[in-house]
Formats: sequence, structure tokens, C-alpha cells
Amino acid sequence: MKLGYFLSSEEHGPRELVRNAKMAEQHGFESLWISDHYHPWNDEQGQSPFVWGTIGALSETVSLPITTAVTCPTVRIHPAVIAQAAATAAVQTEGRFVLGVGSGEALNEHVLGDRWPSADVRLEMLEEAIGLIRTLHQGDEVTHHGKYYSVENARIYTVPERPVPIYVSAFGPKAVRLAARCGDGYVSVGPAGDLVEKYRAEGGRGPAQSGLKVCYAASEEDAVATAHRLWPNDGLPGELAQVLPTPKHFEQASELVTPEMIAKAIPCGPDPEKYAEKVREFAEAGFDEVYVQQIGPQQQEFFEFWAKEVVPLLDV
Repeated sequence: MKLGYFLSSEEHGPRELVRNAKMAEQHGFESLWISDHYHPWNDEQGQSPFVWGTIGALSETVSLPITTAVTCPTVRIHPAVIAQAAATAAVQTEGRFVLGVGSGEALNEHVLGDRWPSADVRLEMLEEAIGLIRTLHQGDEVTHHGKYYSVENARIYTVPERPVPIYVSAFGPKAVRLAARCGDGYVSVGPAGDLVEKYRAEGGRGPAQSGLKVCYAASEEDAVATAHRLWPNDGLPGELAQVLPTPKHFEQASELVTPEMIAKAIPCGPDPEKYAEKVREFAEAGFDEVYVQQIGPQQQEFFEFWAKEVVPLLDV
């Protein structure tokens, strides 16, 4: 299984993201995820740089493959614009770019005042957007008048030699079916083996990727406190992450999440076996790639800990 590093655009500015990517490559990580947000989940995280500018900097700094995890190409940014951005990123990275897409969250997509559609409509929009992006990536002039999107005489001139792979994020049965139908790969979070099985059963091809949050610190108590301060939203259930509109709403909902809940969900502290055990769960669930996100400011310490103490325990 491939081990990558998850660059959190909610928690780090663009220069810090580039620095963390360099350290990830130096310490043996094989690829990168980078989140695409307009807002952080809460004000404590405190960042949200424009992902496409950061990807340009990463292309000149590291040689690792990069996947957006994930971009919503439906509401805040028209899919024709995402198609151009992704094509440019693929050229910049010499083919090492994957466009990860999903149906999005109100947190990021409502900012232009558009109505936030129902889940079924969002999936319809995503499927049309993926088809339009693929068509534009062929480099021909495109006129398209669909149910949700229109373009006229649009042509992307800067296109990569090979089509940009598009991986689709999915957390429910309908979305998994769409991912299997439209995607070149699958994106999830957590060791959700049942979703991987459904993706494969529906004919899904390509790699299955997932994300893992961790928090290394010298003591478990300090790590849990940091993870709870920065990422209590990771403990929110159901569809809240898709429908809450502002960081303030996430802060209010996250008051229900206790440090004990975070400690159960996220490997925290200095015990390397906790981290290795969690990675093994992803391998057993059928994921081909897992992307690890260190929560908090101790990035250098984490990378050294991971390379020296966790990697020797892994056999995946």
C-alpha cells in the first residue's frame, strides 16, 4: 500500500504547505493529498489558501504525485474553470496530478449566495461536471448546454499529454455508484472497507485512496488536547459536514464532541504501534493508498517520528 501525506489547507498557509510537502518527501512519503477549501472547518484552524496557487508552488518544489482531496467542481467554481486549472496543474507536475472531486460542502460552496442543492441534485451536477471536464481536456472547442452547465466555444489550449485522471469521493451508496461509473479511482476517509467493496462490485477501477488523521506529541494528553482543539469536527456524525454553512456553525456543533471521542478516533501521542495498527486497518479494508495528516504545529517532529518509529513497524 502506498503511503502519502495529507496537506491540510485548513490548518496551514501556502508557504507552510510547501514546507510540509518538502519534509514529507524527505521522510519517505510517496505522494500528496491537498484539501481544496474556501473556509476552514473552524476559526481555530485558521487558514484556507487558494489550492491552485499552492499546487503551482508544489510542482516546482517536490517530485511527488499530487491529488486534490477534494475539489468540488459544481457550485463555487464552474467545471470549465476547474478543467483549465486541472489541465495546467497536470502540465506543471509533468503528469503527476490527479483531480479528486466530490459533491462538496455548504461550508465552501454557498459563499456566492447560490442555493445549496439536495444530495441527489449535487450528485447529478457532479456527474455532468465530470463529463464536461473530460470533454474539455481533449483540447477541442466545446459548446455544451446541459441540465446544469453551459459553455460556448470553450477550448483549453494548455493540456497535458495524457488525460488528467479524475478520482471521485463518495460516502454513501448513490455516490459510490457514481464514483464507480465516472471515476478513474475512488476517494474516501477512514478505513471504510464496505465502501471499497461496493465500489469494486459496481465496476469501479483504479486506486482506492483514503485519509487518516493523527496527532503526534511527546505525551498522549498533549496530542489529544491539540487534536480536540483543532479538529473536533472530525467527530461530527452523519451529513453535518455537508450542510453546515459556516465555521461558526461547526464550532457550535463540535461542542458535543469530547476529547475522549477524539482519542478513540484519532491515533494520538508517542506510541508508534497505535499509528501502525491504524494503517493496517486501511490495508485490510482494501485501500491502495492512505494519506496521513499530522494535526498541529509539530510537523518536523512528526516526520522524524514517523520515519524512525512507525515505518519500521509497517508491512503493508
